[in-house]
Amino acid sequence: MPTRHLHAPFVVIGGGLGGTAAAVTAARLGVRVVLTESSDWIGGQLTSQGVPPDEHEWIDRQPISPSYSELRERIRDHYRREYPLSAVARSAVALNPGAGFVSRLCHEPRVAHLAVREMTSPLEASGLLTILTEHDPVAVRRSGDRIEEVVLIDRRTGAEVVVHGGLVADATELGELLELGGIEHVVGSEAASETGELHAPAVADPLDQQAVTWCAALELRPGEQHVIDRPAGYAGFRDTVPAFWPGPQLSWVDIEPITLERRERPMFAGRPEDAVESADLDLWHYRRILSRRMMDAEWAGHDVTLVNWPQIDYWDAPLVGPGVTAADRARALAGARELTLSFVHWIQTEAPRSDGGTGYPELMLRGDVLGTSDGLAKEVYVRESRRIRALFTVTEEHIGREMRGEGAGSALFDDAVGIGFYRIDLHPSTSGRSYVDIDCYPFQIPLGALIPRDAPNLLAANKNIGSTHITNGAYRLHPVEWSIGEAAGALAAFCTSGSLEPAAVHADAGLLADFQRLLSDRLGVTLAWSDEIRTRGSRSEAVTTGR
Repeated sequence: MPTRHLHAPFVVIGGGLGGTAAAVTAARLGVRVVLTESSDWIGGQLTSQGVPPDEHEWIDRQPISPSYSELRERIRDHYRREYPLSAVARSAVALNPGAGFVSRLCHEPRVAHLAVREMTSPLEASGLLTILTEHDPVAVRRSGDRIEEVVLIDRRTGAEVVVHGGLVADATELGELLELGGIEHVVGSEAASETGELHAPAVADPLDQQAVTWCAALELRPGEQHVIDRPAGYAGFRDTVPAFWPGPQLSWVDIEPITLERRERPMFAGRPEDAVESADLDLWHYRRILSRRMMDAEWAGHDVTLVNWPQIDYWDAPLVGPGVTAADRARALAGARELTLSFVHWIQTEAPRSDGGTGYPELMLRGDVLGTSDGLAKEVYVRESRRIRALFTVTEEHIGREMRGEGAGSALFDDAVGIGFYRIDLHPSTSGRSYVDIDCYPFQIPLGALIPRDAPNLLAANKNIGSTHITNGAYRLHPVEWSIGEAAGALAAFCTSGSLEPAAVHADAGLLADFQRLLSDRLGVTLAWSDEIRTRGSRSEAVTTGR
């Protein structure tokens, strides 16, 4: 089978939120782009990984990124056009189809993928954007310190595809190009002596990585029976108590992430059919992605919730790092899937019911909501990636409330290319460490964090930027990842038009100012928070479950 060769000024490997934003932004600015993705869906954590957006309180009031706001409105507009919404829901400016508490926009991942492809469709039709789904990167070929080409394998046919780009973005979920290309990077946790961070461990550990989660969707079908087969590893997950956990994972007992106190929450606050809704009392409504009460009385469907809770965080083994082989990763991924299926089976058969008895057999896996036949998401939800050794690295000292002091606000970056906000939220790790969930200030995204020190034509466009194990916990969520990718795509267009290197833009005050004007004036990107928000932040974003 002959090798296929593709050439474009900008090549984006990885079609998650960051990669999609990078490709769409560059193509809208007139640059030809090749975007590749291992899954058959683009959109990453929002779509193939199945996670409703985790966002801050200003997301509907301040257009931080017009293109991210566009994506959110396209999702809402799909429901307005195609679903039999109630009159109240249809009139809501900030429509929340699932009426879930985790986000102001809880929705089906399937609908998010439709919205993403609406954004890419005209760019594909024009020839500015070529998308290759189900393509895995397997090799990076360099000439000196530059990346010349990336080799991919088509999952469907086994055919080899080689893509050549003037600029290349690594937007993969695990920073795959960094490993394949021998590009200097960090994985796992750094030592406090290196980063100076208050919450960094004393000793660096590359295998200390946040748990991954294989999400699932459940529909409530009262009076029906939908119990799945008992997974082979069920008893182990049900009976084993991790050293840092207050009980077995197959339980309603978990840990409150901020205080690390034991807590217990049921699936439902009362009888499932009563639909008692309290984010403090039950799991069902927290990540509900489709709500019957948002529809008119004639709608035949039922509530659907997204299972992404601490009980299915898989921390038994890392996916990457020194000594982690492809076989090790495959076993870890299989373990994550089996944990989720075990938890679903436990819920259906053995879980204590709030209204008496055990088991909720009326809960049915809804794989179609996630684009699958088995009820689980297409891909595992990855919280932490390999990270570039960047021109600049964001540490806890730049954004952490405790390190900076009350009222100090986040650090101001002269090279800001976007903004974001989320708590520093680290899930239990593969090293046996519990949550690290601490407050931070609304922050900026510095351009230097997107540019590696040793690969002049590579850009980081996902969770692989110059952050630390600690600050990754704040920079990894949906709107921040999109803004990172958006900045990378805009930089690719800026560099392509002027035959520039990314590091040259970062080093030259005049070029940097011109690039920032492109972001702010042409794309409408907000580059700085108001002082009031930056120094105060939000103290109301209490953590109620894992993300």
